[in-house]
Amino acid sequence: MKKIKTTPLAPQEFEVEQISENEANIMAYPFETGYAISLAHPLRRFLLSSSVGYAPIAIKIEGAKHEFDSVRGMLEDISDFILNLKEIRFKLNDEVSETEINYSFAGPCTIKGSDLTNNEVEIVTPDAHLATLNEDSTLNFSIKIAKGIGYVASEDTHDELEDGYIALDAYFTPVRSATYKIENVLVEDNPNFERVILNIRTDGQISPLDAFRNSLEVMYAQLAVFNSEISVKAPTTIERVEESPDLKKLTTHIDNLGLSARSFNCLDRSNIKLVGEIALMSTNDLKNVKNLGKKSYDEIIEKLQEFGFEVGGDIADDVASALKKKIEAL
Repeated sequence: MKKIKTTPLAPQEFEVEQISENEANIMAYPFETGYAISLAHPLRRFLLSSSVGYAPIAIKIEGAKHEFDSVRGMLEDISDFILNLKEIRFKLNDEVSETEINYSFAGPCTIKGSDLTNNEVEIVTPDAHLATLNEDSTLNFSIKIAKGIGYVASEDTHDELEDGYIALDAYFTPVRSATYKIENVLVEDNPNFERVILNIRTDGQISPLDAFRNSLEVMYAQLAVFNSEISVKAPTTIERVEESPDLKKLTTHIDNLGLSARSFNCLDRSNIKLVGEIALMSTNDLKNVKNLGKKSYDEIIEKLQEFGFEVGGDIADDVASALKKKIEAL
């Protein structure tokens, strides 16, 4: 007869595969059919839209009045310089939310991301190209760097800018890509369960695992609004631990212990039917079973140990809870 469920199986396995410093696969399973994508899709959206990062929001370049201007002795014009600047990823030190940094360079030289590192800011893309200066040329500029999420258009990055500054579109998101795939996974001869594999690649401002952790926090915060009127708790389900080998052994009949007739009859007359009922008992409880002598007590202790358990021993909370529910159902 096909088993009818009252709650879906909750995934129990979580794995992280570190591909590189800035890329990782995050896996969870087993999900009921259709549940994996229901979780993966919103997580991907939160990863791409809600991860906190840093970006330049305005720049002032000595000798340039607008983004279509040029600077004497610099190979790139201002628009190319700004495009290059957006490829350089900054990380502010000491959890500062916004700062202004001044730079000065003299040619001939090639300026890369690593040349912008100082005590206030760390560059996580040190090899990114910024500009090339000819001999006898100088380049002086100031950058405003801020902390934020998502994408913010240049007209929204500042209420009012000082003279000489050019407002920039800001792409704060440190997550370069977030993709997922769903695979089938076998659970007790049933191939219809699913595993979600979430691939996260960042620009180095944040680790993939931290980005994933932040996206979960944002998701929980969004869902918390419903708890203002509705208190929602995760249901305690037997199904969550049904695949546990310990639970299967604990819910087998005491016949499987191979007890002598005297020991078996003492337990049976006390309405003890499952191995787990003995494991949940204390040594005193077992000794107080009616008509159970020392020889039978020692035999039960020995047989239970052979079965892999101790009287009064430690049983995982979720397994113990599921076991008690099954005992109550007898």
